Amino acid sequence: VLRNAVRVEEAEVEKCVRDIMQEKKIEQKDTRFKTYLHISLLQISGYKKLYLDVENLRKVPYDSDNEEHEEQLIELWNLLMPHENLKARITKQWCDIGFQGDDPKTDFRGMGLLGLVNLVYFSKHYTDEARQILSRSNHPKLGYSYAIVGINLTEMAYSLLKNGALKSHLYNVVPGLPQMEHFHQFYCYLVYEFDKFWFEEEPESIMHFNQYREKFHEKIKGLLLDYNAVLTLQN
Repeated sequence: VLRNAVRVEEAEVEKCVRDIMQEKKIEQKDTRFKTYLHISLLQISGYKKLYLDVENLRKVPYDSDNEEHEEQLIELWNLLMPHENLKARITKQWCDIGFQGDDPKTDFRGMGLLGLVNLVYFSKHYTDEARQILSRSNHPKLGYSYAIVGINLTEMAYSLLKNGALKSHLYNVVPGLPQMEHFHQFYCYLVYEFDKFWFEEEPESIMHFNQYREKFHEKIKGLLLDYNAVLTLQN
């Protein structure tokens, strides 16, 4: 009964709670136990569903013929560079916000549409912070490619969700079903904290990026081991 309960849809959770309480001979009028069990089952089944939603978005390749994809890409530019018009769809200007070449679509290969959605979410919900971090990423000595690092951090957030490391954080943040919004919020935390970490560490050059990325990854994994972990920008 319990094994099935962690795989059900939201609408079936209430019935599972009753079945478990009956199986374990727990009084049905024990409302406190019922409430906590209900929340726990929603969190466990919701975590699995969130992973599938994130994975499905990651599997969508960026398509320059898709109007919605293109609109999100242009929105990212406008959010980060409000005082500078994009002269063309394919242009070296994209390097100004940290893409590798003159067409950003090639940089989304690994993380698909998820990488773009994350970048847009951070820029839309934390616009001042995003512009400040973009500005800092142009530092003459400690600079890094803002968009490329952002996509790299999407991969980090995705891998932490996939291996279950985000459970404590999400269970503490959401008393019920975690949503895509909560994944995006965790991503925002990573972007903000990585920028701080990078400048505190003062790497000799961007050539050492992988080494410092791994160090940051280990730091985040350590924080997530705390059962009380809540890693959000609202803290």
